[in-house]
Amino acid sequence: MLSLNLPAFDIKIAQKEGKNIIFDVLRRRYVALTPEEWVRQHFVHFLIAQKGYPPALMANEVQIKLNGTVKRCDTVLYRRNLTPRMIIEYKAPDIPINQSVFNQITRYNMVMRVDYLIVSNGIKHYCCRMNYEQNTYAFLSDIPEYNAL
Repeated sequence: MLSLNLPAFDIKIAQKEGKNIIFDVLRRRYVALTPEEWVRQHFVHFLIAQKGYPPALMANEVQIKLNGTVKRCDTVLYRRNLTPRMIIEYKAPDIPINQSVFNQITRYNMVMRVDYLIVSNGIKHYCCRMNYEQNTYAFLSDIPEYNAL
């Protein structure tokens, strides 16, 4: 797998039926090792180990209903009262972060209405803070520490 712009971690990879699988610390099980999953696992470990995000308040592959169809948010961070606080969308490292990626996460946010949106392909990461009172958003220069949210 490709080297990412994220810190290394103790990666647990195995094989099942001739295919690589990786341990998902949030789902507590092995999942198919795709390029997007490679990014997700690195980013989740980065948030936990480097930014202090509590794993108990995070979930991967969160289902939502959007215009009558079921969609999945890649990762959601919740508040202690279990309302959603942040949506994170991952792409494979070779997928550029463009307007269509932001459109996708914005559609998810129409349902979730979170404070923060993050998109990452493992190489580039973008985080914005939503301001619903002024109907605006602001891109942040870095991913915030959990205690600063």
